[in-house]
Amino acid sequence: MVDGVRTELAVHDPDNCPVATLSTSGCGDISDISWAQAGPDGNIVEEFRAGKETTPSLPQSSFAIEPLVDVGNETVYRFDRDETTRCACDVVESAGSPVADVRVNSGTLYLTLHLENVEKLRDIVSRLDEVADQVELRYLVHANAKKGGKKQDRTLVDRGALTERQREVLRTAYNMGYFSYPRDANATMVAGELDIGLSTFTEHIAVAQRKLLSEILS
Repeated sequence: MVDGVRTELAVHDPDNCPVATLSTSGCGDISDISWAQAGPDGNIVEEFRAGKETTPSLPQSSFAIEPLVDVGNETVYRFDRDETTRCACDVVESAGSPVADVRVNSGTLYLTLHLENVEKLRDIVSRLDEVADQVELRYLVHANAKKGGKKQDRTLVDRGALTERQREVLRTAYNMGYFSYPRDANATMVAGELDIGLSTFTEHIAVAQRKLLSEILS
């Protein structure tokens, strides 16, 4: 039985993404984004759909966006971009994974991916973190895989649900043995290591645990 996953990632404020920029300039939703490998001129040809009532353009852009054909209430547009410009979709493909679907709304890319396993997803999210302001897991569908005759029940926790401070508190508490049984460190010891008050530590740890449990159990 297969062990793959289907997921959608929201890539917020991606670098070097013309269509994401377009979607914030009154162009509305952009869908059916596709591209072809660079030709002899070193450019990548990219197409997308947008509403007929819009006129997509990029201020101070070095390339023109041309209408190609009308399809229903939408128009297909085309433009060329430099193959050396590394965008989020290029990052995914460089990891050896095609993009099944991509759309854009209000500056955010929504990428649908079919991947071999959760480990591959973690790798891609890590790579995308380098070219975007934030990467959000929208959904994850896991194949009903079995291992050793037993059905596996896997989930992926979105660490972005935690603030940096909450992650630091959890990490310190874990490393000091706060979650061990019996405990190697109590709340007072961990709070002292973090140089915060006991009540502040208690609040951080409670909120972080509640967020993680919500991710796991929902």
